[in-house]
Amino acid sequence: MKRQHLKQELYRQFGGTKQERTAVARMAMDLVDSGHLRDDLGSQPTVSQLCGHLSDAPDAYSLTERWNWWIGSLEIAFGGYLDFRLREDMQ
Repeated sequence: MKRQHLKQELYRQFGGTKQERTAVARMAMDLVDSGHLRDDLGSQPTVSQLCGHLSDAPDAYSLTERWNWWIGSLEIAFGGYLDFRLREDMQ
């Protein structure tokens, strides 16, 4: 997954501030690098798949809220994901 491609796709699909997109992209790359997703899901997500997960969040959610919603889902399902949450003031 390339960070710049992810940032562009986040902007296209969800908007948000530059700071917010940068924070989500940075955290996504950290999550991918951690190996948690590969271990728990069996593969690393593509940019398209990651954005698909974020799209599942409620429509009214900001990009940061969408990210935290997905991370919360991973935490419930597998545990060990809370370190990848973002502060809500990244909006």
